[in-house]
Amino acid sequence: MDTISQPLPGTGAVQADGESFATLLGYWARRLGDRVAVTYLDHRAAPDGRAVTLTWRELDSRVDAVAARLSEVADPGERAAVLAGQSADYVVAFLGALRAGLVAVPLFAPGLPGHAGRLAAALADCTPRVVLTTTAEFDAVRAFTAGPVVIAVDAVPETGPRDWPCPDPDTPAYLQYTSGSTRTPAGVVLTHRNVLANARQACAAYGAESGSTSAVSWLPLFHDMGLILGIGAPMAGGLASVLMDPLAFLERPARWLRALSASPGAISAAPDFAYAYSASRVTEDEKLYLDLSRVVSLINGSEPVRPATVAKFQAAFAGCGLRPEVHRSSYGLAEATVLVSVTGAGKPARQVTFDRDRLAAGYAVPAAEGTTLVSCGHPAGQRVRIADPVTGGPAAPGEVGEILVSGPNVGRGYWGRPEASAAVFGLPPLDPETGEGWLATGDLGVLFDGELYVTGRLKDLVVVDGRNHYPQDIEHTVEEHPAVRPHSAAVFGIAGDDGEAAVVVAERAKGTEADIGAAAAEIRAAVSAGHGLRVHDVVFLPPGEVPRTSSGKISRARCRKSYVDDSLTARRLG
Repeated sequence: MDTISQPLPGTGAVQADGESFATLLGYWARRLGDRVAVTYLDHRAAPDGRAVTLTWRELDSRVDAVAARLSEVADPGERAAVLAGQSADYVVAFLGALRAGLVAVPLFAPGLPGHAGRLAAALADCTPRVVLTTTAEFDAVRAFTAGPVVIAVDAVPETGPRDWPCPDPDTPAYLQYTSGSTRTPAGVVLTHRNVLANARQACAAYGAESGSTSAVSWLPLFHDMGLILGIGAPMAGGLASVLMDPLAFLERPARWLRALSASPGAISAAPDFAYAYSASRVTEDEKLYLDLSRVVSLINGSEPVRPATVAKFQAAFAGCGLRPEVHRSSYGLAEATVLVSVTGAGKPARQVTFDRDRLAAGYAVPAAEGTTLVSCGHPAGQRVRIADPVTGGPAAPGEVGEILVSGPNVGRGYWGRPEASAAVFGLPPLDPETGEGWLATGDLGVLFDGELYVTGRLKDLVVVDGRNHYPQDIEHTVEEHPAVRPHSAAVFGIAGDDGEAAVVVAERAKGTEADIGAAAAEIRAAVSAGHGLRVHDVVFLPPGEVPRTSSGKISRARCRKSYVDDSLTARRLG
Protein backbone atom coordinates (compact mmCIF):
# COMPACT_ATOMS: atom_id res chain seq x y z
CA MET A 1 0.00 0.00 0.00
CA ASP A 2 1.20 3.53 -0.76
CA THR A 3 2.23 5.18 2.52
CA ILE A 4 3.38 8.52 1.11
CA SER A 5 1.70 11.39 2.92
CA GLN A 6 0.59 14.62 1.30
CA PRO A 7 2.03 18.08 2.02
CA LEU A 8 0.15 20.97 3.54
CA PRO A 9 -1.28 23.28 0.89
CA GLY A 10 0.65 26.42 0.04
CA THR A 11 4.10 25.16 1.03
CA GLY A 12 5.62 24.63 -2.41
CA ALA A 13 8.96 26.44 -2.74
CA VAL A 14 9.38 28.64 -5.82
CA GLN A 15 13.05 29.45 -6.29
CA ALA A 16 14.85 31.33 -9.00
CA ASP A 17 18.34 30.26 -10.03
CA GLY A 18 21.04 32.22 -8.26
CA GLU A 19 18.98 33.02 -5.18
CA SER A 20 20.52 32.57 -1.76
CA PHE A 21 20.10 33.95 1.74
CA ALA A 22 22.75 36.55 0.85
CA THR A 23 21.10 37.71 -2.39
CA LEU A 24 17.73 37.94 -0.66
CA LEU A 25 19.31 40.09 2.03
CA GLY A 26 20.09 42.62 -0.70
CA TYR A 27 16.48 42.46 -1.91
CA TRP A 28 15.05 43.10 1.57
CA ALA A 29 17.60 45.86 2.20
CA ARG A 30 16.26 47.70 -0.82
CA ARG A 31 12.63 47.05 0.09
CA LEU A 32 12.63 47.38 3.88
CA GLY A 33 15.63 49.71 4.23
CA ASP A 34 15.70 51.26 7.69
CA ARG A 35 13.34 48.82 9.35
CA VAL A 36 15.01 46.63 11.96
CA ALA A 37 16.23 43.31 10.59
CA VAL A 38 18.09 41.83 13.60
CA THR A 39 17.71 42.51 17.30
CA TYR A 40 20.06 40.82 19.75
CA LEU A 41 18.95 41.05 23.38
CA ASP A 42 22.20 41.16 25.33
CA HIS A 43 21.41 39.99 28.86
CA ARG A 44 25.06 40.09 29.86
CA ALA A 45 24.99 43.86 29.47
CA ALA A 46 21.64 44.29 31.26
CA PRO A 47 19.42 41.78 33.13
CA ASP A 48 16.39 42.75 31.03
CA GLY A 49 18.39 42.68 27.81
CA ARG A 50 20.10 45.56 26.05
CA ALA A 51 18.84 45.61 22.48
CA VAL A 52 21.56 45.61 19.81
CA THR A 53 19.92 46.23 16.45
CA LEU A 54 20.79 46.27 12.77
CA THR A 55 18.46 47.59 10.09
CA TRP A 56 18.17 45.75 6.81
CA ARG A 57 20.37 48.37 5.16
CA GLU A 58 22.99 48.21 7.95
CA LEU A 59 23.04 44.42 7.88
CA ASP A 60 23.48 44.40 4.11
CA SER A 61 26.34 46.92 4.33
CA ARG A 62 28.18 44.97 7.03
CA VAL A 63 27.74 41.69 5.17
CA ASP A 64 29.19 43.36 2.07
CA ALA A 65 32.24 44.46 4.05
CA VAL A 66 32.87 40.99 5.50
CA ALA A 67 32.40 39.36 2.09
CA ALA A 68 34.94 41.78 0.59
CA ARG A 69 37.46 40.94 3.30
CA LEU A 70 36.88 37.23 2.81
CA SER A 71 37.44 37.50 -0.93
CA GLU A 72 40.96 38.72 -0.15
CA VAL A 73 41.95 35.58 1.77
CA ALA A 74 39.80 32.72 0.43
CA ASP A 75 38.50 31.39 -2.87
CA PRO A 76 34.88 30.47 -3.58
CA GLY A 77 34.09 26.97 -2.36
CA GLU A 78 36.55 27.06 0.54
CA ARG A 79 35.17 26.73 4.05
CA ALA A 80 34.63 29.64 6.42
CA ALA A 81 33.91 28.52 9.99
CA VAL A 82 31.97 30.80 12.32
CA LEU A 83 33.28 30.58 15.90
CA ALA A 84 31.38 33.19 17.86
CA GLY A 85 28.82 33.55 20.58
CA GLN A 86 25.17 34.28 19.91
CA SER A 87 25.01 37.83 18.59
CA ALA A 88 24.16 40.06 15.64
CA ASP A 89 27.80 39.63 14.62
CA TYR A 90 27.17 35.91 14.15
CA VAL A 91 24.47 36.75 11.59
CA VAL A 92 26.88 39.11 9.79
CA ALA A 93 29.63 36.48 9.73
CA PHE A 94 27.41 33.70 8.39
CA LEU A 95 25.83 35.80 5.64
CA GLY A 96 29.19 37.34 4.75
CA ALA A 97 30.59 33.88 4.06
CA LEU A 98 27.66 33.05 1.79
CA ARG A 99 27.92 36.33 -0.10
CA ALA A 100 31.61 35.73 -0.76
CA GLY A 101 30.80 32.32 -2.27
CA LEU A 102 32.39 30.37 0.57
CA VAL A 103 30.90 27.35 2.31
CA ALA A 104 29.88 28.54 5.76
CA VAL A 105 30.38 26.25 8.74
CA PRO A 106 28.27 27.48 11.69
CA LEU A 107 30.00 26.42 14.90
CA PHE A 108 30.58 28.03 18.30
CA ALA A 109 33.26 29.78 20.33
CA PRO A 110 35.82 27.61 22.17
CA GLY A 111 34.47 28.53 25.60
CA LEU A 112 31.26 26.48 25.37
CA PRO A 113 31.55 24.13 28.40
CA GLY A 114 31.94 20.45 27.63
CA HIS A 115 32.11 20.81 23.84
CA ALA A 116 35.77 21.52 23.07
CA GLY A 117 36.25 18.01 21.69
CA ARG A 118 33.31 18.34 19.34
CA LEU A 119 34.56 21.71 18.11
CA ALA A 120 38.07 20.46 17.47
CA ALA A 121 36.74 17.43 15.61
CA ALA A 122 34.43 19.53 13.43
CA LEU A 123 37.28 21.89 12.51
CA ALA A 124 39.53 18.95 11.64
CA ASP A 125 36.75 17.52 9.49
CA CYS A 126 35.90 20.65 7.48
CA THR A 127 39.44 22.16 7.29
CA PRO A 128 38.38 25.81 7.05
CA ARG A 129 40.48 28.31 5.12
CA VAL A 130 39.25 31.13 7.35
CA VAL A 131 37.56 31.48 10.73
CA LEU A 132 35.13 34.29 11.53
CA THR A 133 34.70 35.56 15.08
CA THR A 134 34.50 38.81 17.08
CA THR A 135 37.14 41.01 18.71
CA ALA A 136 36.08 39.83 22.17
CA GLU A 137 36.68 36.19 21.22
CA PHE A 138 39.56 36.73 18.76
CA ASP A 139 42.47 35.67 20.99
CA ALA A 140 40.74 32.53 22.28
CA VAL A 141 39.67 31.51 18.77
CA ARG A 142 43.13 32.08 17.28
CA ALA A 143 44.73 30.04 20.06
CA PHE A 144 42.22 27.21 19.61
CA THR A 145 42.35 27.02 15.82
CA ALA A 146 46.09 27.68 15.29
CA GLY A 147 46.21 27.66 11.51
CA PRO A 148 43.41 29.26 9.50
CA VAL A 149 43.16 33.00 8.96
CA VAL A 150 41.06 34.52 11.76
CA ILE A 151 38.91 37.60 11.10
CA ALA A 152 36.96 39.61 13.68
CA VAL A 153 33.85 40.66 11.77
CA ASP A 154 33.08 43.59 14.08
CA ALA A 155 36.48 45.10 13.22
CA VAL A 156 36.11 44.92 9.43
CA PRO A 157 35.78 48.45 8.00
CA GLU A 158 32.84 49.25 5.77
CA THR A 159 33.35 49.25 2.03
CA GLY A 160 31.38 50.58 -0.88
CA PRO A 161 28.70 48.40 -2.46
CA ARG A 162 29.76 45.96 -5.16
CA ASP A 163 28.13 43.36 -7.37
CA TRP A 164 28.49 39.79 -6.18
CA PRO A 165 28.03 36.78 -8.44
CA CYS A 166 24.88 34.75 -7.88
CA PRO A 167 25.66 31.25 -6.61
CA ASP A 168 24.88 28.04 -8.41
CA PRO A 169 21.84 26.79 -6.43
CA ASP A 170 23.27 23.28 -6.29
CA THR A 171 26.60 24.27 -4.74
CA PRO A 172 27.03 23.94 -0.96
CA ALA A 173 25.80 26.86 1.12
CA TYR A 174 26.91 25.53 4.48
CA LEU A 175 27.81 22.42 6.47
CA GLN A 176 25.43 21.64 9.32
CA TYR A 177 27.23 19.54 11.91
CA THR A 178 25.02 17.09 13.75
CA SER A 179 25.22 16.66 17.51
CA GLY A 180 26.70 13.18 17.44
CA SER A 181 29.86 11.72 18.95
CA THR A 182 32.65 14.23 19.60
CA ARG A 183 35.04 11.89 17.83
CA THR A 184 33.08 11.59 14.60
CA PRO A 185 31.03 14.72 13.89
CA ALA A 186 29.16 14.59 10.60
CA GLY A 187 28.74 17.73 8.51
CA VAL A 188 25.58 17.63 6.40
CA VAL A 189 26.19 19.28 3.01
CA LEU A 190 23.29 21.67 2.37
CA THR A 191 23.04 23.50 -0.93
CA HIS A 192 21.57 26.94 -1.56
CA ARG A 193 18.57 25.18 -3.12
CA ASN A 194 18.12 22.96 -0.04
CA VAL A 195 18.20 25.68 2.56
CA LEU A 196 16.16 28.26 0.72
CA ALA A 197 13.49 25.67 -0.07
CA ASN A 198 13.24 24.69 3.59
CA ALA A 199 13.26 28.27 4.85
CA ARG A 200 10.37 29.09 2.52
CA GLN A 201 8.55 25.94 3.56
CA ALA A 202 8.92 27.04 7.17
CA CYS A 203 7.64 30.55 6.46
CA ALA A 204 4.56 29.17 4.71
CA ALA A 205 3.87 26.49 7.31
CA TYR A 206 4.30 28.81 10.30
CA GLY A 207 2.14 31.59 8.86
CA ALA A 208 4.96 34.13 8.62
CA GLU A 209 4.39 37.38 6.73
CA SER A 210 7.00 39.79 5.44
CA GLY A 211 7.28 43.00 7.42
CA SER A 212 4.87 41.94 10.16
CA THR A 213 6.29 38.69 11.59
CA SER A 214 9.19 38.41 14.03
CA ALA A 215 11.16 35.20 14.49
CA VAL A 216 12.06 35.10 18.19
CA SER A 217 14.73 32.58 19.18
CA TRP A 218 17.14 31.65 21.95
CA LEU A 219 18.22 28.49 20.08
CA PRO A 220 21.94 28.41 19.22
CA LEU A 221 22.59 29.70 15.71
CA PHE A 222 24.89 26.75 15.05
CA HIS A 223 21.96 24.33 15.49
CA ASP A 224 19.78 23.44 12.52
CA MET A 225 16.53 24.79 13.98
CA GLY A 226 18.21 27.87 15.45
CA LEU A 227 19.89 28.73 12.15
CA ILE A 228 16.79 28.43 9.98
CA LEU A 229 14.55 30.21 12.49
CA GLY A 230 17.05 32.94 13.36
CA ILE A 231 18.63 33.58 9.95
CA GLY A 232 17.16 31.43 7.17
CA ALA A 233 13.46 32.17 7.49
CA PRO A 234 14.07 35.91 8.04
CA MET A 235 16.16 36.09 4.86
CA ALA A 236 13.67 34.03 2.86
CA GLY A 237 10.58 35.85 4.09
CA GLY A 238 11.71 39.33 5.10
CA LEU A 239 11.05 38.68 8.79
CA ALA A 240 12.54 40.55 11.72
CA SER A 241 14.85 38.33 13.78
CA VAL A 242 14.96 38.68 17.59
CA LEU A 243 17.78 36.68 19.18
CA MET A 244 19.05 35.95 22.67
CA ASP A 245 21.67 33.68 24.14
CA PRO A 246 20.61 30.15 25.22
CA LEU A 247 22.11 30.79 28.66
CA ALA A 248 19.90 33.85 29.06
CA PHE A 249 16.87 31.62 28.51
CA LEU A 250 18.10 28.93 30.89
CA GLU A 251 18.79 31.52 33.61
CA ARG A 252 15.34 33.12 33.26
CA PRO A 253 12.90 31.60 30.77
CA ALA A 254 10.60 34.59 31.25
CA ARG A 255 13.06 36.51 29.04
CA TRP A 256 11.99 34.43 26.05
CA LEU A 257 8.31 34.99 26.77
CA ARG A 258 8.81 38.72 27.27
CA ALA A 259 10.51 38.88 23.89
CA LEU A 260 7.50 37.11 22.39
CA SER A 261 5.20 39.60 24.10
CA ALA A 262 7.13 42.54 22.70
CA SER A 263 7.11 41.16 19.14
CA PRO A 264 3.66 41.32 17.51
CA GLY A 265 3.04 38.41 15.16
CA ALA A 266 5.86 36.36 16.68
CA ILE A 267 6.84 32.84 15.74
CA SER A 268 9.28 30.78 17.77
CA ALA A 269 10.50 27.22 18.29
CA ALA A 270 12.05 25.16 21.06
CA PRO A 271 12.54 21.56 22.19
CA ASP A 272 9.85 20.02 24.37
CA PHE A 273 11.84 20.41 27.58
CA ALA A 274 11.93 24.20 27.16
CA TYR A 275 8.14 24.48 27.32
CA ALA A 276 7.92 22.44 30.51
CA TYR A 277 10.88 24.33 31.95
CA SER A 278 9.21 27.67 31.23
CA ALA A 279 5.93 26.57 32.77
CA SER A 280 7.76 25.54 35.95
CA ARG A 281 10.14 28.48 36.28
CA VAL A 282 8.20 31.60 35.23
CA THR A 283 6.74 33.23 38.35
CA GLU A 284 3.29 34.73 38.78
CA ASP A 285 4.87 38.17 39.09
CA GLU A 286 6.70 37.68 35.77
CA LYS A 287 3.44 36.64 34.11
CA LEU A 288 1.99 40.07 34.86
CA TYR A 289 4.26 41.50 32.15
CA LEU A 290 3.34 38.94 29.49
CA ASP A 291 0.89 39.34 26.64
CA LEU A 292 1.02 36.24 24.45
CA SER A 293 -2.24 36.90 22.62
CA ARG A 294 -0.46 37.99 19.44
CA VAL A 295 1.87 34.98 19.13
CA VAL A 296 1.31 33.24 15.78
CA SER A 297 3.12 29.91 16.16
CA LEU A 298 5.11 28.13 18.85
CA ILE A 299 6.90 25.17 17.31
CA ASN A 300 7.65 22.19 19.54
CA GLY A 301 10.24 19.92 17.97
CA SER A 302 13.69 18.26 17.97
CA GLU A 303 12.63 15.77 20.65
CA PRO A 304 9.40 13.83 21.36
CA VAL A 305 6.48 16.11 22.21
CA ARG A 306 4.87 15.08 25.48
CA PRO A 307 1.13 15.63 25.89
CA ALA A 308 1.74 16.63 29.51
CA THR A 309 4.13 19.38 28.39
CA VAL A 310 1.60 20.91 25.99
CA ALA A 311 -1.07 20.88 28.72
CA LYS A 312 1.28 22.28 31.35
CA PHE A 313 2.49 25.14 29.16
CA GLN A 314 -1.03 26.09 28.07
CA ALA A 315 -2.33 25.99 31.65
CA ALA A 316 0.56 28.14 32.83
CA PHE A 317 0.12 30.90 30.23
CA ALA A 318 -3.54 30.82 29.21
CA GLY A 319 -4.04 33.77 31.56
CA CYS A 320 -1.44 35.66 29.51
CA GLY A 321 -3.59 35.35 26.40
CA LEU A 322 -1.93 32.25 24.94
CA ARG A 323 -4.27 30.48 22.53
CA PRO A 324 -4.23 26.62 22.41
CA GLU A 325 -4.04 26.56 18.60
CA VAL A 326 -0.70 28.41 18.69
CA HIS A 327 1.02 25.16 19.74
CA ARG A 328 2.49 23.47 16.64
CA SER A 329 4.29 20.15 17.04
CA SER A 330 6.82 19.31 14.36
CA TYR A 331 9.40 16.83 13.17
CA GLY A 332 12.70 17.50 11.48
CA LEU A 333 16.40 16.71 11.28
CA ALA A 334 19.63 18.30 10.06
CA GLU A 335 19.88 15.99 7.04
CA ALA A 336 16.66 17.59 5.73
CA THR A 337 17.94 21.11 6.56
CA VAL A 338 15.57 20.97 9.53
CA LEU A 339 11.78 21.04 9.00
CA VAL A 340 9.97 17.97 7.65
CA SER A 341 6.44 18.07 9.04
CA VAL A 342 4.27 20.28 11.25
CA THR A 343 0.72 20.30 12.51
CA GLY A 344 -1.77 22.59 10.80
CA ALA A 345 -2.58 26.08 11.99
CA GLY A 346 -5.80 27.00 13.72
CA LYS A 347 -6.35 24.01 15.97
CA PRO A 348 -4.42 22.09 18.63
CA ALA A 349 -2.28 19.14 17.55
CA ARG A 350 -4.08 15.81 17.59
CA GLN A 351 -3.22 13.35 20.36
CA VAL A 352 -3.86 9.60 20.09
CA THR A 353 -3.42 6.90 22.72
CA PHE A 354 -2.02 3.64 21.37
CA ASP A 355 -1.81 0.21 22.99
CA ARG A 356 1.65 0.14 24.58
CA ASP A 357 2.41 -3.54 23.96
CA ARG A 358 1.27 -3.43 20.35
CA LEU A 359 3.28 -0.25 19.79
CA ALA A 360 6.38 -1.95 21.19
CA ALA A 361 5.69 -4.83 18.78
CA GLY A 362 5.57 -2.38 15.88
CA TYR A 363 1.88 -1.61 15.38
CA ALA A 364 -0.11 1.52 16.23
CA VAL A 365 -3.47 0.39 17.61
CA PRO A 366 -5.69 2.97 19.36
CA ALA A 367 -6.64 2.05 22.91
CA ALA A 368 -8.27 3.56 25.97
CA GLU A 369 -4.99 3.30 27.88
CA GLY A 370 -1.39 3.11 26.80
CA THR A 371 1.11 5.46 25.18
CA THR A 372 -0.25 8.84 24.06
CA LEU A 373 1.55 10.37 21.11
CA VAL A 374 1.24 13.90 19.74
CA SER A 375 0.86 14.20 15.98
CA CYS A 376 3.65 15.87 14.02
CA GLY A 377 1.16 16.73 11.29
CA HIS A 378 1.79 16.70 7.55
CA PRO A 379 4.92 17.26 5.46
CA ALA A 380 5.72 20.92 4.88
CA GLY A 381 6.48 20.49 1.18
CA GLN A 382 8.21 17.11 1.13
CA ARG A 383 7.19 13.49 0.74
CA VAL A 384 7.23 11.14 3.72
CA ARG A 385 6.88 7.39 3.78
CA ILE A 386 7.28 4.68 6.39
CA ALA A 387 9.56 1.79 5.48
CA ASP A 388 8.89 -1.73 6.67
CA PRO A 389 11.63 -2.44 9.25
CA VAL A 390 12.38 -5.85 7.73
CA THR A 391 11.89 -5.56 3.97
CA GLY A 392 12.56 -1.85 3.50
CA GLY A 393 9.46 -1.61 1.32
CA PRO A 394 6.35 0.44 2.17
CA ALA A 395 5.03 -0.34 5.62
CA ALA A 396 1.55 -1.77 6.06
CA PRO A 397 -1.19 0.55 7.39
CA GLY A 398 -0.57 1.20 11.08
CA GLU A 399 2.87 -0.42 11.03
CA VAL A 400 5.75 1.34 12.77
CA GLY A 401 8.87 1.67 10.65
CA GLU A 402 11.70 3.96 9.66
CA ILE A 403 10.68 7.43 8.50
CA LEU A 404 11.94 8.21 4.99
CA VAL A 405 11.89 11.73 3.51
CA SER A 406 12.26 13.06 -0.01
CA GLY A 407 12.18 16.66 -1.21
CA PRO A 408 14.16 19.72 -2.27
CA ASN A 409 15.22 20.39 1.33
CA VAL A 410 17.12 17.10 1.74
CA GLY A 411 20.89 17.58 1.83
CA ARG A 412 23.48 16.05 -0.50
CA GLY A 413 25.29 13.88 2.00
CA TYR A 414 27.95 14.07 4.71
CA TRP A 415 31.08 16.11 4.07
CA GLY A 416 33.93 13.80 3.08
CA ARG A 417 32.00 10.62 3.95
CA PRO A 418 30.90 8.90 0.73
CA GLU A 419 30.10 5.54 2.32
CA ALA A 420 28.01 7.01 5.13
CA SER A 421 26.27 9.28 2.63
CA ALA A 422 25.38 6.39 0.32
CA ALA A 423 23.78 4.51 3.21
CA VAL A 424 21.55 7.43 4.22
CA PHE A 425 20.92 9.75 1.25
CA GLY A 426 19.34 9.17 -2.17
CA LEU A 427 17.93 5.72 -1.49
CA PRO A 428 15.72 4.15 -4.21
CA PRO A 429 13.19 4.36 -5.68
CA LEU A 430 14.12 7.65 -7.34
CA ASP A 431 11.40 10.10 -8.28
CA PRO A 432 11.06 9.88 -12.10
CA GLU A 433 10.46 13.66 -12.42
CA THR A 434 12.97 15.13 -9.98
CA GLY A 435 15.48 12.30 -9.66
CA GLU A 436 15.30 12.63 -5.88
CA GLY A 437 15.77 9.56 -3.74
CA TRP A 438 14.87 8.96 -0.12
CA LEU A 439 16.60 10.01 3.08
CA ALA A 440 16.78 7.32 5.75
CA THR A 441 16.22 9.34 8.92
CA GLY A 442 17.00 6.70 11.54
CA ASP A 443 13.76 7.69 13.26
CA LEU A 444 10.77 5.45 13.87
CA GLY A 445 7.23 6.53 13.18
CA VAL A 446 3.81 5.64 11.85
CA LEU A 447 1.26 7.27 9.54
CA PHE A 448 -2.10 7.23 11.27
CA ASP A 449 -5.16 8.84 9.68
CA GLY A 450 -2.84 10.70 7.31
CA GLU A 451 -0.67 12.27 10.01
CA LEU A 452 2.88 11.46 11.11
CA TYR A 453 3.51 10.19 14.64
CA VAL A 454 7.14 9.81 15.71
CA THR A 455 7.72 6.96 18.12
CA GLY A 456 11.48 7.15 18.72
CA ARG A 457 14.93 6.62 17.24
CA LEU A 458 16.17 3.30 15.94
CA LYS A 459 19.48 3.60 17.77
CA ASP A 460 17.79 4.60 21.05
CA LEU A 461 15.44 1.62 21.22
CA VAL A 462 16.05 -0.51 24.29
CA VAL A 463 15.60 -4.15 23.30
CA VAL A 464 15.43 -6.51 26.28
CA ASP A 465 14.34 -10.14 26.03
CA GLY A 466 13.23 -9.57 22.45
CA ARG A 467 10.88 -6.69 23.29
CA ASN A 468 11.24 -3.10 22.10
CA HIS A 469 11.00 -0.31 24.66
CA TYR A 470 10.88 3.38 23.78
CA PRO A 471 13.20 5.25 26.17
CA GLN A 472 11.02 8.37 26.36
CA ASP A 473 8.12 6.31 27.77
CA ILE A 474 10.33 4.88 30.51
CA GLU A 475 11.87 8.30 31.21
CA HIS A 476 8.39 9.70 31.76
CA THR A 477 7.70 6.99 34.35
CA VAL A 478 11.06 7.64 36.06
CA GLU A 479 10.43 11.38 36.28
CA GLU A 480 7.11 10.83 38.05
CA HIS A 481 9.11 9.85 41.17
CA PRO A 482 9.46 12.85 43.52
CA ALA A 483 13.18 12.18 44.05
CA VAL A 484 13.91 12.77 40.35
CA ARG A 485 14.50 16.25 39.02
CA PRO A 486 12.05 17.01 36.17
CA HIS A 487 13.40 16.49 32.64
CA SER A 488 16.64 14.94 33.83
CA ALA A 489 16.24 11.21 33.13
CA ALA A 490 17.98 9.22 30.42
CA VAL A 491 17.24 5.58 29.66
CA PHE A 492 19.49 3.53 27.39
CA GLY A 493 20.63 0.00 26.72
CA ILE A 494 24.05 -1.53 27.32
CA ALA A 495 25.46 -4.86 26.26
CA GLY A 496 25.27 -7.47 29.01
CA ASP A 497 26.22 -11.12 29.37
CA ASP A 498 22.66 -12.17 28.54
CA GLY A 499 21.90 -9.53 25.90
CA GLU A 500 20.98 -5.89 26.23
CA ALA A 501 20.18 -4.45 29.66
CA ALA A 502 18.42 -1.21 30.57
CA VAL A 503 20.05 1.57 32.59
CA VAL A 504 18.43 4.65 34.13
CA VAL A 505 20.45 7.80 34.81
CA ALA A 506 18.70 10.73 36.50
CA GLU A 507 19.40 13.81 38.57
CA ARG A 508 18.22 14.01 42.17
CA ALA A 509 15.57 16.68 42.69
CA LYS A 510 16.80 19.82 44.39
CA GLY A 511 15.98 19.97 48.09
CA THR A 512 14.84 16.37 48.37
CA GLU A 513 15.74 14.31 51.42
CA ALA A 514 14.65 11.03 49.87
CA ASP A 515 16.79 7.97 50.47
CA ILE A 516 18.55 7.28 47.16
CA GLY A 517 18.56 3.52 47.62
CA ALA A 518 14.86 3.42 48.38
CA ALA A 519 14.08 5.75 45.48
CA ALA A 520 16.06 3.55 43.09
CA ALA A 521 14.13 0.49 44.25
CA GLU A 522 10.82 2.30 43.78
CA ILE A 523 11.82 3.37 40.27
CA ARG A 524 12.72 -0.21 39.39
CA ALA A 525 9.31 -1.35 40.62
CA ALA A 526 7.47 1.38 38.72
CA VAL A 527 9.26 0.61 35.45
CA SER A 528 8.67 -3.12 35.90
CA ALA A 529 4.97 -2.61 36.59
CA GLY A 530 4.39 -0.03 33.87
CA HIS A 531 6.57 -1.41 31.09
CA GLY A 532 7.36 -5.03 31.94
CA LEU A 533 11.05 -4.14 31.93
CA ARG A 534 13.71 -5.15 34.43
CA VAL A 535 16.14 -2.29 35.04
CA HIS A 536 19.78 -3.30 35.33
CA ASP A 537 20.94 -0.16 37.15
CA VAL A 538 19.58 3.15 38.45
CA VAL A 539 22.15 5.94 38.73
CA PHE A 540 21.39 9.13 40.65
CA LEU A 541 23.54 12.20 39.95
CA PRO A 542 23.53 15.68 41.52
CA PRO A 543 21.43 18.37 39.79
CA GLY A 544 22.98 19.53 36.52
CA GLU A 545 25.24 16.49 36.10
CA VAL A 546 23.37 14.45 33.47
CA PRO A 547 25.13 14.99 30.09
CA ARG A 548 23.25 17.34 27.77
CA THR A 549 23.59 18.83 24.32
CA SER A 550 24.57 22.48 23.83
CA SER A 551 20.88 23.45 23.65
CA GLY A 552 20.06 21.79 26.98
CA LYS A 553 18.54 18.51 25.80
CA ILE A 554 19.45 15.23 27.52
CA SER A 555 22.01 13.32 25.44
CA ARG A 556 21.35 9.59 25.76
CA ALA A 557 24.44 8.84 23.66
CA ARG A 558 26.74 10.76 26.00
CA CYS A 559 25.03 9.22 29.03
CA ARG A 560 25.63 5.74 27.63
CA LYS A 561 29.27 6.51 26.85
CA SER A 562 29.88 7.99 30.31
CA TYR A 563 28.25 4.98 31.95
CA VAL A 564 30.19 2.42 29.92
CA ASP A 565 33.57 4.10 30.44
CA ASP A 566 32.75 4.49 34.17
CA SER A 567 33.19 8.26 34.21
CA LEU A 568 29.86 8.63 36.05
CA THR A 569 31.18 6.74 39.08
CA ALA A 570 32.81 9.71 40.81
CA ARG A 571 29.57 11.74 40.57
CA ARG A 572 27.18 8.94 41.52
CA LEU A 573 25.07 9.48 44.62
CA GLY A 574 24.30 6.80 47.16
